[in-house]
Amino acid sequence: MPSTVFIVDDERNIRRTVRMVLEGEGYAVEEASSGEEALARIAEIGADVMLLDVQLPGMSGLETIERIAKLKNLESPPTIIMISGHATLADAVRATKAGAYDLIEKPLDRERLMVALRNALERRAMEREVQGLRAIADERFEMVGKSAPMAALFAQIAKVAPTRTRVLITGESGTGKELIARALHRASTLAEKPFVKVNCAAIPPELIESELFGHERGAFTGATGRKRGLFELADGGTIFLDEVGDMITSAQAKVLRVLQSGEFTRVGGEQALKVDVRVVAATNRDLQAAVAANAFREDLYFRLNVVPLRAPPLRERAEDVALLSRSFVELACRENGMKVKPISDGALAMLAGYPWPGNVRELRNVIERLVILSEESIDVGDLPEEIVAEVARVQREGSATASELPRVELPAEARALPLREFRDHMEREYIRIKLDENGWNISRTATLLGIERTNLHKKMRALGLSRDSQGHGSGTGPGPSAP
Repeated sequence: MPSTVFIVDDERNIRRTVRMVLEGEGYAVEEASSGEEALARIAEIGADVMLLDVQLPGMSGLETIERIAKLKNLESPPTIIMISGHATLADAVRATKAGAYDLIEKPLDRERLMVALRNALERRAMEREVQGLRAIADERFEMVGKSAPMAALFAQIAKVAPTRTRVLITGESGTGKELIARALHRASTLAEKPFVKVNCAAIPPELIESELFGHERGAFTGATGRKRGLFELADGGTIFLDEVGDMITSAQAKVLRVLQSGEFTRVGGEQALKVDVRVVAATNRDLQAAVAANAFREDLYFRLNVVPLRAPPLRERAEDVALLSRSFVELACRENGMKVKPISDGALAMLAGYPWPGNVRELRNVIERLVILSEESIDVGDLPEEIVAEVARVQREGSATASELPRVELPAEARALPLREFRDHMEREYIRIKLDENGWNISRTATLLGIERTNLHKKMRALGLSRDSQGHGSGTGPGPSAP
């Protein structure tokens, strides 16, 4: 579809002349004779570019552009080019501050106008591309979970994010510590400022000071010019020190200085530079043990650990596995240009029963593999053999055979029950015990019982089992107390 240009000028002849030129070049054109009319119609027109006269009767062009910037019903405001026969430098500065892309003097030169329009449209296309890439990036770094540990973590993030306090994120490898750091940044007042990630474990010890703080020319062999460090690049925003426990002690001392005074010097430099950054750190190591072993500075530990956040391992929130799996399936299908594949309840139950030593990162990699290698849908038969074997082993260890069960002496009231009532009572008690053992995680319990999750839900309803009935985990319905 052709790009739409919205001409806002009180001179009819100028509007007519510009319309003829633009329509001859293949543009769609709309007109308005005043700022008030432009504001009233801009949402319905959905213009890509607006040619806006500075001097208009009533509301001026400068006031119009400022009012457009405040409109909330515009999904994509137009790129604005101001036009004027006698604009001052102050007018140009005010227009630029209000968001104008360019200013063209009257009488309008055809070539100058067409160049300005092409540049404005190219800029608009780049902005949309950046917005699209940012949306994809945000989706890749979105935190997913409805379990109790995740609900508690979300609540902590909501409290801490708006502040400038330092945060130390702990947790096993693959639990999503970077996602927490990014969530803190997105929900903070620094969201539009830089987010700079530093993987302290991936930088060679001899280069980490140069990477963090930069260096001057000639500071060491190979330093052919001045280099800005990551702290300098993060100025005004957030710096994320991932795996901070692997940082060498000399770099720890410099980081401590930045946290205390906001100052640092480049390697080989003498001038003290000042930065204002929020520091979020993360580690999968026990920093307290590292402090005790003199492997990590105690004063730096206390500076970083103002607010501690823990990323729970996936085995502690197995009820999130299905939600995560579906989310990863959609993302992997979209990234690979595929139609979204359904994943069966049986496969989800099997995935929920796996302990996931590599946590969410391992689950994501497995899901991407399943998306690539499976056919129209993902079922139990598509799962990796190691997952199926491990879940089967856990099931075998968690359930004794009939020959291994101890002999049970039943109370008189239980022996007096008809067979059907006795069977229902024992099934209810057995399921209740398994639910209690697994924290009432339905998916995990279903896997250990060897049934589908939907079947377990049906049995629980039929047997009157709910977490809230008669106290935690107690069943309702007829029958004596458990023998």
